[in-house]
Amino acid sequence: MSDTKNWLRKNPAVRTIRVAACDLNGQPRGKRVPARFAHKVVEDGTRFPFSALNLDIWGEDIDDSPLVFESGDRDGVLKPTARGFVPMPWLEAPSALLPIWMFHETGKPYDGDPRHALSAVLKRYKARGLTPVVALELEFFLIDDSGKTLQVPVSPRSGKRRKAAEVLSIRALDQFDSFFTDLYDACEEMDIPADTAISEAGLGQFEINLMHQDDALRAADDAWLFKLLVRGMARRHGFAASFMAKPYEDYAGSGMHMHFSVLDAEGTNIFDDGGPKGTDALRHAVAGCMNGMHDSTLIFAPHLNSYERLIPENHAPVGICWGYENRTAAIRVPSGAPAARRIEHRVAGGDVNPYLLIATILGAALTGIEDAAEPPAPITGNAYAQELPTIPGDWEAAMDAFESSTIIPRILPEELIRNLLLTKRQESHFMAELSPQEQVEIYLDTV
Repeated sequence: MSDTKNWLRKNPAVRTIRVAACDLNGQPRGKRVPARFAHKVVEDGTRFPFSALNLDIWGEDIDDSPLVFESGDRDGVLKPTARGFVPMPWLEAPSALLPIWMFHETGKPYDGDPRHALSAVLKRYKARGLTPVVALELEFFLIDDSGKTLQVPVSPRSGKRRKAAEVLSIRALDQFDSFFTDLYDACEEMDIPADTAISEAGLGQFEINLMHQDDALRAADDAWLFKLLVRGMARRHGFAASFMAKPYEDYAGSGMHMHFSVLDAEGTNIFDDGGPKGTDALRHAVAGCMNGMHDSTLIFAPHLNSYERLIPENHAPVGICWGYENRTAAIRVPSGAPAARRIEHRVAGGDVNPYLLIATILGAALTGIEDAAEPPAPITGNAYAQELPTIPGDWEAAMDAFESSTIIPRILPEELIRNLLLTKRQESHFMAELSPQEQVEIYLDTV
């Protein structure tokens, strides 16, 4: 904790801090604390109810959750993660965020905390002498939401509104150069490894890649912080940014693609056979991901709007399959140098919780490695035109698959599974009462 204390001493301009943990929907839950009292959180942690990590998308208690009245709404103990203080450049006043995660009084990790769920999966890898290497590609929309309908913001450079998708367009990037310049500067401040930015196939849609790293927990932290940063920085520039899966009916939605490989104790990629096909371990991991994909759909598509994106021939895989260098497949093995042989999992939307996404994919891959599972033959050609088993096509079916799964309990703790299902069942009930416009309004700034 000495580094954390030193950070405060080296940044005397910081007037307030936020202490925040990630709930099941990926929302930061926590407190604002004057900087002069921050040392108390650093030394002793802070407390708030276990139920605070199990709120619905509106931030309301789950009505039938045992964490609320049945247990007396007991407190958990929240302690700083190893990340320490992170600047919040999207705010006007100098401020910092201290990421925290939840424990019981005994020091035991709280199973309902999504960060602990990922940590538990990584401990299983470590027990086998293995280390996942993870990279994420995050797609998002820049949106003018000041009127009754969503549209692309006016470019600060041209004063015009480009009403068309522009794939890999330098012009589209340059139209919002001041935003992207500030965003990359902020990533440097926050130590988020933002790499390439491109314009995408949606209306005002962009993608930024986060560099691969051999600390999957930090990769999830980076993605969580990046989503907070993008939304906050966009508002500072006078428009919105959203990771919701499908804000526009007539354009492609946003995904969060995950690339991963696995290193052994000597630092060798266990997927690398020196050629383009990869090792038995790669095929076992692919099989594990495929075997878990149907039942994991609630993680990859956690919201009602998520299923608007999962439409064949719309850059969102729904068929459970894999292939080499094939972007129509749900699981793609990219080409390139054998030492970098990896798996790309392409199903998830941009609206996911990064901790649960990484935990579920790595956990499924590990079940395949443990079971020496074999996948079917890789597909060739257009996956959308082939008869394949598919993931659930709607929210309710995804909940049912998640609840009845025999694979998910091998990956995620029982309490988290229960809490997530209670959350999504409650959200489903209330979402059914809202108009499509009201649904978009709740998702736009939250997910």
